[in-house]
Amino acid sequence: MPRMLSGLLARLVDLLLGRQGRSLHLKASCAAAALLVVVVLVGSYFAVLAERGAPGAQLTTYPRALWWSVETATTVGYGDLYPVTLWGRIVAVVVMVTGITSFGLVTAALATWFVGREQERRGHFVRHTEEAAEEVYTQTTRALHERFDRLERLLDDHRGGPHR
Repeated sequence: MPRMLSGLLARLVDLLLGRQGRSLHLKASCAAAALLVVVVLVGSYFAVLAERGAPGAQLTTYPRALWWSVETATTVGYGDLYPVTLWGRIVAVVVMVTGITSFGLVTAALATWFVGREQERRGHFVRHTEEAAEEVYTQTTRALHERFDRLERLLDDHRGGPHR
């Protein structure tokens, strides 16, 4: 188990820190998910250690403790499995807080990402609109200058040439 866990941790850290171009939203979501996975796996192991040999203990095997840890982290909490010892309950608190925090971070990161995309889209629209308005302004100004030049020529021709 520890060897598998260290390999998993190494891969998660590499995934999280591997690419420089990732957005902060993705990094935060990956960090929260990685932390949650580690806490669920390690918490299950510690729950088995804490509950081993206790009277009325239900978390006596790793698969049962893993199921309990997942339902606790996701706040489902069916009530079918629960720790009976003090240390088991301390592990439960850590799993609960980590689960709630991780899901909150992922949700906040996704919401921020969606809002950022919408702001970016609106910013692109505003820039495009400003560029179009600038082009219309330039064309209108050019047309007015040409008209004034034509009017000045007509006035000069009507008066018999430029004033001397």
